[in-house]
Amino acid sequence: MTTQATSLNILLVEDQQSIAQNISDYMEQKGHRFDFASQGEQGLELALEHHFDLVILDLNLPQMDGLEVCHHIRKSSSRHIPILMLTARDSIEDKVSGFTAGADDYLTKPFSLQELEVRCLALSRRHLLQTSDTLELGPLSIDRQRKQVTREGKLLELHAMGVRIITVLAEAYPQVVSRSMLTQKLWGDQPTESDAMRSHIYQLRNVLDKPFTYPILKTVHGVGFTLDIK
Repeated sequence: MTTQATSLNILLVEDQQSIAQNISDYMEQKGHRFDFASQGEQGLELALEHHFDLVILDLNLPQMDGLEVCHHIRKSSSRHIPILMLTARDSIEDKVSGFTAGADDYLTKPFSLQELEVRCLALSRRHLLQTSDTLELGPLSIDRQRKQVTREGKLLELHAMGVRIITVLAEAYPQVVSRSMLTQKLWGDQPTESDAMRSHIYQLRNVLDKPFTYPILKTVHGVGFTLDIK
């Protein structure tokens, strides 16, 4: 598993033929494979019967709308299928409804086809990172079962907290993890010393970055931390 662009097997559930054609023409040129449904019930049936890496689901569908399709996929599928919901509705209430039904991401029409592909690849990668025992990001490999981290094939001698920090950042990659979110992930609601985070980050950098040619752990000043993968 790598961060390179891969070929995705995608189900597109969209009742507007012109939109479906534009999406498929662009994405198939990029090497992705498509199956189609123009109605909600048909899309649900395909999603449950076949193995797709991702479902692109329009919200406004005849007979069974996208929210209902999404809900039934989440209720009936034996595995988590990443779902990207397309809609012309951009209100907060509509987005909350989509996420509540089980959507993983939300893209408002009109959208660029390039952004659509980027979102699809990011969703697929995030899903793999969250479900695999081993996370691989460029030179980094994180074995979540053994609590071991390697860089460029070299096993890093990290304390338990260092492994936890790098795992949280890897699972969120390429997003920035705020200091407050990282603190919550590491300590929950338990109080901790104000300089504890600083100390753990310092120790992590000494092992993760100092012996190598370039740093991976990046501080985004005023925000938090992220990984800089070459």
